[in-house]
Amino acid sequence: MDSTFFQQTFFDIPLSRYLLALGVLLVALAFKRVFAHLVSKIVFPFAEKTETVYDDLFLAAINKPLELLFVIGGFWVGVQFLHLPVEPVNAKGFADGVLKLLITVDVAWAIYNLVYLVEVWISQWVSSAESELDDHLLPFVRKFLRIAVVIIAALVVVQNLGFSITGLIASLGIGGLAVALAAQDTLANVFGSFMIIADRPFRIGDVIKYDSVEGKVEEVGFRSTRIRTFDRALVSVPNRLITNTAVTNMTRITERRVRISIGVTYDTTPTQMRQAVEAIRALLAAHEGLDQTSTLVYFNDFGASSLDILVQYFTLTTEVPAHLAIREEIGLQIMDALERLGLQIAFPSRTVYLHQPSVAESPAQ
Repeated sequence: MDSTFFQQTFFDIPLSRYLLALGVLLVALAFKRVFAHLVSKIVFPFAEKTETVYDDLFLAAINKPLELLFVIGGFWVGVQFLHLPVEPVNAKGFADGVLKLLITVDVAWAIYNLVYLVEVWISQWVSSAESELDDHLLPFVRKFLRIAVVIIAALVVVQNLGFSITGLIASLGIGGLAVALAAQDTLANVFGSFMIIADRPFRIGDVIKYDSVEGKVEEVGFRSTRIRTFDRALVSVPNRLITNTAVTNMTRITERRVRISIGVTYDTTPTQMRQAVEAIRALLAAHEGLDQTSTLVYFNDFGASSLDILVQYFTLTTEVPAHLAIREEIGLQIMDALERLGLQIAFPSRTVYLHQPSVAESPAQ
């Protein structure tokens, strides 16, 4: 091939320099593949043999960013061979800016991945220390750190592009104040998430009641708490509302209460009523699944169509299936006791008396 072909210029740069820069980039890509092969065949197997898991996570976090570093190095060396001009267009300055951008993205990518390593460390620390920190603290920390990495990387990129960060922030002026005022609810929700972590009214997996919402907490985010209701719907409640409203944590109850009113018919005699009350008290006292210090059985009301017996007890189990099984068992035992005493459970009824007027009371013919 004629040597004059390589002397042709494009944008005042000989073709030979373009080919040389391309060759450097191809060599960098080859080194990248060799590096990836060595890491997968030697470094990772060696790390898997160690007792700790942190070296595995560390290598997994920086592996791809290190591979990209070979490409960035090839790009930098290739740019040096090109001898880019600075006039009339500052091509060298543009290439330097792209190089800084790539380095910033690569470093931010590595740090972004390393956040998972921090999360694993915090998780193991919480488990080993038997801390009462909530489970939702871990995803909260992960989100916070990753958002911080992205914001810092974006500011560094802006700074490297020649813009003054201080001037940019100062230029917001009244517009920034307007944005801050518009973001009041968002900031309130963020502070609400911190309050949830500090006060620990519930944890991920707890069943809570909030207003008309009842379900299991799935996630506590910066802005809202996500609750999976019992009909499998996902409800997002702003954190500021949760921190300002009473929340009932059903998971942390120590016992489950049962309070019922049993109505028997009005033909029940006082003796039968006393026997019924004593029989119910006896069967509750004999049940091992109840808190015996909190049982109440009393004849307490003359209802519209029944004589009412108040029955209250607490089951020691808080699991819903076991609680319902005990409640069913006691209900059937009460029915058996009333049947043995010859009593009937009343139902709403009304007695109508018809008055037949006498002859004397009948109107005159």
